[in-house]
Amino acid sequence: MNNRLKVLRAERNWSQADLAERLDVSRQSVNAIETGKYDPSLPLAFRISDLFGLPIEDIFQRGE
Repeated sequence: MNNRLKVLRAERNWSQADLAERLDVSRQSVNAIETGKYDPSLPLAFRISDLFGLPIEDIFQRGE
């Protein structure tokens, strides 16, 4: 799954640790999601969507 998480985070000048704290996950989880090594659970995807004020589909896209 591809995602725009790193770009969205950078636009807000948030570190991975900042985003992790806001989502109540580890920094390692944020890194794994950003690098495509881990797909978030649906509840976490909704928290990410709510945090950035975007639909899930604008953040996550199916991989090629």
